[in-house]
Amino acid sequence: MPTSTSVRPMTPPTVWLARGRHVGPAAEDVLRRHLQQLKDSGVIRDWLEVPEAEGARERVFEARWESGEGVTVRARLSLAHGPAEGGQEWVLAAEAEAAWDPRWPSPVTMFWPDDPVATWDHEAETGAELRFRDVNPLPSDDRELRRLLKDAARSGWSVHFVVHEAMTPDARGRLPLARLLPPGLRHRVVEHRAAPQQLRAVNWALRDSGVQVPRGGAVVLPGAPAPEGYDGDAFAVRSVFLDGSEPAELTEALSRFAGSARPLPDGAEEVLTALREDWHLLTLEEELAREKALVKMYAEALEAMTRSRDLYREAAERAHEALTAYRESAAALPEPPAREQPQDTPTASPLQQLTRTLERLKGGGKARRATGGGRGESASDGSDSPAG
Repeated sequence: MPTSTSVRPMTPPTVWLARGRHVGPAAEDVLRRHLQQLKDSGVIRDWLEVPEAEGARERVFEARWESGEGVTVRARLSLAHGPAEGGQEWVLAAEAEAAWDPRWPSPVTMFWPDDPVATWDHEAETGAELRFRDVNPLPSDDRELRRLLKDAARSGWSVHFVVHEAMTPDARGRLPLARLLPPGLRHRVVEHRAAPQQLRAVNWALRDSGVQVPRGGAVVLPGAPAPEGYDGDAFAVRSVFLDGSEPAELTEALSRFAGSARPLPDGAEEVLTALREDWHLLTLEEELAREKALVKMYAEALEAMTRSRDLYREAAERAHEALTAYRESAAALPEPPAREQPQDTPTASPLQQLTRTLERLKGGGKARRATGGGRGESASDGSDSPAG
């Protein structure tokens, strides 16, 4: 069963994240037109298209509105540059002043139009042609089915769940269940449908994820990273009636999963940091508060520089005083007496001393040879004495 990581920061309960792909033309125009319409109708307070820097790889839109009982929400959508044929990936991060309530309006609908012909609702992680607001039948090929479910079980930005059709549903049962979910969940979930004969293949593909789909029921896939203490049985629904009625048990499981403590998915930490620290859509009060904070920061920096300069000047003055005192004390001391040398004995250089030493050694050798010769002559004289 997947385990959650303790290295990544946790997703704050005030944050709402989504990631998708827009496959239609002129995505920027769609965003601008829809945002302006919502502002004119009073749905959102204001919006802003951030000026694009040279060499930027994405276009950024910001919006502000109120949800619930006057709870302010700030949201940032980044749209990656790319060819319209392959689609443009978008990432949305929203943060409220209070814990997120699934009954609040979906932040996606504040940027993209929520009409059936809109093409922004393509899932961006698995690489398959999956959509948020539609039913996604599982592939009939077992290899493709295993690959798709493996990727879906590792998704971090979206919530994937698998529904097994115990029998072929009617027209009402073929409608997506996402339309019956709370607004805060509709555009974060991806619904996979397994045909009646695919139950064994689906559970075989999900065996490594530690979850199983009940016959005629559904299960919420763990994702990566998985929530703390994730248990597949706790997010499995024994029966889902595909008759157009509200799936209360499935809605409860999805809401509980979306509200559980989960580490931030890959890349979400940078997105959340940009929302908090690189925000441009400011009110007059926020601009005044930011300017006051900047003035305070500059004043503290200037004070620190002044304090450092004064300390350096004081240290230099003390060093100069110490050096002056040392020089004065050194000048007041008497000079040491010089050593007297005999005037008639000049100091010999090292070379002269070496020469004299060699001469003494040479003279000593001659004396020893002379002494040895004299003793020999006396001995020979004695041998020729009158005894001979």
